[in-house]
Amino acid sequence: MTPIVGSIRRIDFGYFVRPGSETGTGKPRVECVLGYAVQHSTGLLLFDTGLGQGDAAVDTHYRPVRRPLPDALLLAGIVLDDVRWVANCHLHFDHCGGNPALAGRPIFVQSCELQQARSDTDYTLPSLVDFNGALYHEMEGETEILPDVLVIPTPGHTDGHQAIAVRAADGTVVLAGQAHDSAFDYTTDQLAWRAQQEKSVDDAALPYRPWVERLQKLDPARIVFAHDQAVWEPASRRISKA
Repeated sequence: MTPIVGSIRRIDFGYFVRPGSETGTGKPRVECVLGYAVQHSTGLLLFDTGLGQGDAAVDTHYRPVRRPLPDALLLAGIVLDDVRWVANCHLHFDHCGGNPALAGRPIFVQSCELQQARSDTDYTLPSLVDFNGALYHEMEGETEILPDVLVIPTPGHTDGHQAIAVRAADGTVVLAGQAHDSAFDYTTDQLAWRAQQEKSVDDAALPYRPWVERLQKLDPARIVFAHDQAVWEPASRRISKA
C-alpha cells in the first residue's frame, strides 16, 4: 500500500536576532525560522510560511534576514502552486509571513488564535492576517485535518498555539512549531513527564505542560521545531512486530 504521507521537508525561511531581554540569559541570540512541507497523497500541506514584513519597528527590534517564500520553497524542490493547504503554529509575524502569497488556500487555525490576532493590535502584523483572499478553516481543539495528519493544541507560547502530528511510514513525526523554543526545552518537559509516569518524583516537583503527555502517547519517532534545527528523538522506542 502506498503511504498516505510521502515525505516531510524542512523549509529554511532565514533567521532573526532575539534581543537579550527575551532570551532569559540577558544576551541576544540568533534564531532560525523553519517551516515544514508535508507531502500527502492528496496534496501538499505547508506548516508555517516564514517571516513577514511591513513594520520598521519590528525589523529594528529583531533584525530579520528573510528568505522569501517562493525562494525558500524552491530550495526544497517546491513551487507555490504545489501548496494546497496551510497551517500555522500561531499567527506571530515570523510564522505566517508568507500567508498572503497563498491566498485562496485553506488555512487551518485554532479559533482562539485567530480571534487574538484580530483583536490585539500588538500581537502580529494585521496585513498578514486579514489579507485579500484569506480563507481560514477554524478549529476548536484537536482535529484530524487530513488522513494521518492531526492538529493538536499546544497552548503556552500563545493560547491558540498548535502542533501537527503526522503518521509517516517510519513513525509519527510531530511538527511542534514554537510549542517549545528548542529540542532541549522539550526534553526537559518530556523527562519530567516520564519521571512522573514512573513515579520516581512527586507529581508537583517537576511540572510540565499538560499536552506533552498527549504528544508522548503518540510514540513520536521525532519532533521538530520552528526555531531550532535540532531534532528531538526518544532515548528508546517501542518497536512493533508485524
